[in-house]
Amino acid sequence: MRFIHTADWQIGMKRHFFDDDAQARFSDARENAIRRIGQVAHDMRAEFVVVAGDVFETHLLRPRTVRRALDAMAEIPVPVYLLPGNHDPLGPASIYTSPEFLGAKPHHVHVLDHDEIVTIRDGLEIVGVPWVAKRLVEDRVAERLKDLPPTSGQFRVMVAHGATSAMGAQDLLGIIDLSQVERAIDRGQLHYLALGDRHSTTNSGLSGRIWYAGAPEPTDYDEVDAGNLLVVDLEPGEIQVKKMAIGTWHFFERLLDVNQGTAESMLQEFLDDLPDKAHTILKVNFRGTIGILDQMGIDSTIARYQEVFGAIERHERRDQLAILPASGEIQDIPLAGFARDAFDALVRGTVSPEPEGQQYRDALALYYRLMKEV
Repeated sequence: MRFIHTADWQIGMKRHFFDDDAQARFSDARENAIRRIGQVAHDMRAEFVVVAGDVFETHLLRPRTVRRALDAMAEIPVPVYLLPGNHDPLGPASIYTSPEFLGAKPHHVHVLDHDEIVTIRDGLEIVGVPWVAKRLVEDRVAERLKDLPPTSGQFRVMVAHGATSAMGAQDLLGIIDLSQVERAIDRGQLHYLALGDRHSTTNSGLSGRIWYAGAPEPTDYDEVDAGNLLVVDLEPGEIQVKKMAIGTWHFFERLLDVNQGTAESMLQEFLDDLPDKAHTILKVNFRGTIGILDQMGIDSTIARYQEVFGAIERHERRDQLAILPASGEIQDIPLAGFARDAFDALVRGTVSPEPEGQQYRDALALYYRLMKEV
């Protein structure tokens, strides 16, 4: 038996750092990821696709967004099983009971909206463990395993969503206890646990039968291995899990070392070397000693390259910069009176012995940032 395990599509996701054009491209990529999943299912001759939670980002989506996602699912040539997760749980306002969803849902797309065993064909079962609220207070996987009978010749896949005890979150409510899952696998209650919630592809536990597929398109900087799906082969007594990359977007974070007089050119060279800028979200901060004109050059370069990147983020308060005016720059700064005296005093202090000199340089950098905000 071969199937596709994916999760965390989060259709309708918004990001604060996108302008309208980048947000539209980001949304289109998430829809197109569904089509790529369908293509892999066709090429690999998979029997079905399971989506282990967070198919949608929220219940509060425009009807157009829901219908476009379902139109993409219609192109998947095998049955698709959707599990409600913490972003799109079951409940009175569930997106899975909305007119938009029910009216456009393809016939081969099924929602795992109860805990019962679903027989796909002879010898093949799925057990879904859907979220029934935004927060869970119990380990619903463990609860389901309590009365789940062993299989008798069938392959059984369980689909769930949430953090596990292996992720150092034992004290949180609703954590999935991996030790109980491993024992259930040994007893023959299931053959594979398809998980969602963690956006990085992860092999959990010791059996090789408990996996997070990860998000098919990355969503943040801390995801170490996103942009994948899993192709799972189950045979009697054996399992093979193959990771396939399908993502098109990239989150990239860098602390860039810069020098006085060359900061702008160093930044421009760094930005020029990054590939696929239209699908790259960059968070960049700086470390070093630069002049005021260097600072202005950094600002103007970032503003210029914003037009070609998906987004460029910068948090100046996290910079490790000392801003020391170069020769001739001090006279050009529009300060007078007490403000000028304080600025000149800080400049003189930057040549003090360490550690006082560094303290003056840090104070000068802070002074300059505050001056820009006034």
